[in-house]
Amino acid sequence: MSETTSRPETGAPLAPAPRADGSDPADFSTQIADQIESFLLAVTAIAKGDDPDSAVPYLLLEVSQLLLAGGRLGAYEDILPDERYEPDLGDEPDSDPLREGLAQLLDPVDVYSEVFDPYEPRKAPVAHRLSDDLSGIVTELRHGLAHYRAGRVSEALWWWQFSYFTNWGPNASAALRALQSLVAHVRLDQPLTPLDGLDTDQELDGEDELAEEAGRVMRAEILGHEPR
Repeated sequence: MSETTSRPETGAPLAPAPRADGSDPADFSTQIADQIESFLLAVTAIAKGDDPDSAVPYLLLEVSQLLLAGGRLGAYEDILPDERYEPDLGDEPDSDPLREGLAQLLDPVDVYSEVFDPYEPRKAPVAHRLSDDLSGIVTELRHGLAHYRAGRVSEALWWWQFSYFTNWGPNASAALRALQSLVAHVRLDQPLTPLDGLDTDQELDGEDELAEEAGRVMRAEILGHEPR
C-alpha cells in the first residue's frame, strides 16, 4: 500500500494506558510481533526443504500458534493507526521463492478443497493450495512487521488486525484445517479421497493414483515408514 492510500478517519491513536482488564498495550504489541516473527522464521526455514519428513507436522504447529496471535488480535479492541494515510514501505520482499519451495515440498498434497464462508448456504468448495495460502500469509505478516520495525507500532497492529479479518486469518484457518486433516489421515491410516479434478489452475489426471501417492508420501513423511 502506498502513502496515497486513503483510509477512514482514524480518531485517537491506540491508547498507551492499560486496558480495563489490566493488559498493557505495549506488552501486547511486543507479544504479537514476537509470535508473528517466529512464524515467519519457521515457515521460511521449512520452505527450504532441509527436513521434508517433518514439514507437515511443523507447519501444523506453526499455523496453530499463529492463529493464537490472530485470535488475540480479533478479540482485542479496534486498533486505530496514528496516520490518515499508510506510510510507503517501498519495495516488499518477493514471496515467489517461498511459494515455489512450499509447492515443491508439499506436492502432491498441495491442493485441497475449502468452503470460503461456512455461514453462506449452498456454497460449493473451491480449490486452494497450501503453498499459495502460506506464502500469502507470510506476505501479509511481513507488511505489518516492516511497520513495527520502523517504530510504527499502531500501524503494524492495525494492519495485522485488519488483514487477520480480511486475508491472512481466513487463509490460515483454511490451511490449518487442511494440515490437520493430512496428519489425521496418516495417523489414522485413512486413505485420502480423490479431489475429482479440483485444482486452482488445471484438472488433475489420474485422481485415484494421486490420492494413493499422496497417502504414501504422507505416511512416509510423518511416520517414517509404511503403517502395518
